[in-house]
Amino acid sequence: MDQTISGILNDSAQLKASLAKDAAFVGAVKCAFALIDSAVRQGGTVYACGNGGSTCDAMHLCEELVARYKRSRPGIRAMHFMDPSMLTCWGNDVGFDDAFARCAETFCTPQDVFIGISTSGNSRNVIAATAKAREKGCKSVGLLGKDGGKLASMCDAPIIVPSQATERIQEAHITVIHIWCELLETIGSGKP
Repeated sequence: MDQTISGILNDSAQLKASLAKDAAFVGAVKCAFALIDSAVRQGGTVYACGNGGSTCDAMHLCEELVARYKRSRPGIRAMHFMDPSMLTCWGNDVGFDDAFARCAETFCTPQDVFIGISTSGNSRNVIAATAKAREKGCKSVGLLGKDGGKLASMCDAPIIVPSQATERIQEAHITVIHIWCELLETIGSGKP
């Protein structure tokens, strides 16, 4: 049991340590932050979606922005595409593959930024939402894993965690989310 616990902690730490030394990865995080900060400065909204654990990451991001991360400050406009009544209505009547796209079509504007979260980079409904957000003139960020999948080439700022392990990708994604929150509250448009 101790070996399993230590092994998981070491794997997670090693991945994050390698990302911290990867200039391209750090640059991608900075590029995505610039898009998020620009949208917030323009009075836009941060929109996010994903599936499974990535759903929770999208919700976590929005909670940190609307409520607070570490500092008292005005709320930052953010919304996830996880309204259960809307998703089940659209999923039942039309189909789940474009349920997030319907949200992007309804809400996204050129002043906003859309964040699609997919550990494979190939989630059909996140791909459809990214395409629709871009159609609406909205900048797009991808929190992705593995090789970035189809979403890598669709996003203005793809952030690819180069791992095959979904759980390690998710751990890195939440760290990136916390980095964005820290930057927004210290040097960005959410600074108190």
